[in-house]
Amino acid sequence: MTDMEAQEALKAMFQAAVAAASSELCLPPHLPAPPKGRTIVVGAGKAAAAMAAAVEAHWEGPLEGLVITRYGHGAPCERITVVEAGHPVADATGLAATDAMIALLKGLTADDLVLCLLSGGGSALLTAPAPGLTLADKQAITRELLRSGAAIDEINCVRKHLSAVKGGRLALLAAPARVVTLAISDVPGDDISTIASGPTVPDPTTRQAALAILERWRIAIPGPVRAWLDDPRSETPKTVPDAKVALIARPSDALDAAARAASERGLTPAILGDAIEGEARSVAADHARLALEIAAGRGEIAPPCVLLSGGETTVTVTGGGRGGRNAEYLLALAVALDGRAGIHALAADTDGIDGSEDNAGAILLPDSLARLSALGLNAAERLADNDGYGAFAALGDLLVTGPTRTNVNDFRAILIDASSSRTST
Repeated sequence: MTDMEAQEALKAMFQAAVAAASSELCLPPHLPAPPKGRTIVVGAGKAAAAMAAAVEAHWEGPLEGLVITRYGHGAPCERITVVEAGHPVADATGLAATDAMIALLKGLTADDLVLCLLSGGGSALLTAPAPGLTLADKQAITRELLRSGAAIDEINCVRKHLSAVKGGRLALLAAPARVVTLAISDVPGDDISTIASGPTVPDPTTRQAALAILERWRIAIPGPVRAWLDDPRSETPKTVPDAKVALIARPSDALDAAARAASERGLTPAILGDAIEGEARSVAADHARLALEIAAGRGEIAPPCVLLSGGETTVTVTGGGRGGRNAEYLLALAVALDGRAGIHALAADTDGIDGSEDNAGAILLPDSLARLSALGLNAAERLADNDGYGAFAALGDLLVTGPTRTNVNDFRAILIDASSSRTST
């Protein structure tokens, strides 16, 4: 298989994964029947605008509402207001939009329906600080957590306990209206209480756990934040009014679609898991060992094949480079594979944005290390500086898709063809 053929196959698998989670495909079958009263649509996440557009296209009857999505992830809607705001760190636009959303929920009756559209990114976009806290308090803590290497469920536990709407509190604001939540999962294990920090479902985490997470990761805790977490009022609801929840797209759906695309190209797919977590470098090292075993003929499958995985790795930022967890994963994979022939890889976020950069991810070729060296760049040094983006930008191998308006977390594929039995020089 040539480099071009391998790249085309990897891109086709990624495109199939993203398409499997499109709102237009996944959302309509889950729409509830119209209520006797009003229908209010609210929501937040990178897929929120696309989800709102799908609701509008398939809804019969009156409709109004507001959803919040990341800058650049909007979609045209006529009856539902779409607001673009800051992510992964909340901003004043998101705060104002959340206040407007809360206002929409006032005065509802049992005859009304609140249709809540949730997807990855909603935790940052749905922004309403708890009593006594400011947006600046939440911004500072979020920035430190993102740099610390904390897992997404830990970050969201803290977010929920510093919020007036997350962790089940939005459902309380909507009562006595009926609440139906449609969600696209971007979290390991598809835990609905973690997706967008679970604004419409009971929260199993505690304020004590939130405080312990901040202390574990040595996050500076502003006085008002510590005072709030010490206050019993900061505990999230453990029960909420009856609400229907439907997961309309999952990471496993995306990987299954990618596996079908691989099979169509004569590649044997092996799904390693859709909920893989851990440091990006460590995950890459594990995957490299498995790929090299297969290339050496010691694996459970044989080339030509592809290893598929999803989930959300973390990066503990110690350097000053431009990163993204998928670029970090691929650069670590490159170092571990050490130029092995016949092994190509792609890693990208299905939302089209790797971290806070402008690329979805990148593509690794067998000669990537050699080409970096020819440019005077050392892959290990770039990795130590958390500069995966810079390394793949220098090679011209960034994967740039623009916002996909969906989000089923990270997608990784390692393609191993017959030539992998030879080492590169």
